[in-house]
Amino acid sequence: MENMTNSAVCKPISYTINVRGRLVDLGQPMVMGIMNVTPDSFFADSRVQTEEAIRNRANQIIAEGAKIIDVGACSTRPGGEVVSEEEEMRRLAFALPIIREAHPDAIISIDTFHASIARRTVEEFGADIINDVEEGKDPDMFRTVAELGTPYILMSVAANLHDMLINFSREVQELRALGQKDIILDPGFGFGKGAVEGNYELLNVMERLQVMELPLLVGISRKRMIHQLLGITTAESLNGTTVLNTIALLKGANILRVHDVREAVEAVKIVDAMHHNTAE
Repeated sequence: MENMTNSAVCKPISYTINVRGRLVDLGQPMVMGIMNVTPDSFFADSRVQTEEAIRNRANQIIAEGAKIIDVGACSTRPGGEVVSEEEEMRRLAFALPIIREAHPDAIISIDTFHASIARRTVEEFGADIINDVEEGKDPDMFRTVAELGTPYILMSVAANLHDMLINFSREVQELRALGQKDIILDPGFGFGKGAVEGNYELLNVMERLQVMELPLLVGISRKRMIHQLLGITTAESLNGTTVLNTIALLKGANILRVHDVREAVEAVKIVDAMHHNTAE
């Protein structure tokens, strides 16, 4: 039993990304706080649209200990309306200067699946990371991020680990051939895995993704796999989120993408203390 337990618990791989000339060590897990500049994202408390609300949310994310602010302007919730690229860009063009003024040194990630928006947010607004939730579906995305030189989060929509590893291997090879240096993998909980069961099957073996030798981002916060399993609401899903974030850290997550930053930062500290106080 001891061997089985130890084989499933692992530390995050040591990996450093280059964020505009600043080296960021992901060997120490960090937290990414979610900011949705949308009227319809699935968790209502994450939606901010006014200048004051955007600034307050940015202040909260940083004050509670996150190192990255992930800004999304198009909801990807199940059944959500996909807005036009023009509207998505309009929302980002409004929010990004407010965030940057409030926190000049914060790492800003853009949650988008449009290559054109990736380019504009980096070149015109100084975004630092592109977070693509459609696994390079836009045929220009891989070439664009490689040209921009920003770290790129590649999220899988595959249904299982087997298909995910095949796809990731091919996609990483394509990105490397284009010159993309920093790649972060996201297994894509809640995307293509069904509402509940497929997500837990993946979480159970998530540490096997470390074979890719790339950092892992986990975005599991308040998703259906929690509230549908437990028969509760999204608003009641914080405790379940913290449990799953802790498991993800034990499975090697380098970044936690969350709505609730303080609780995730506490989970990171607790798991880190366990790793540092484990007898060899």
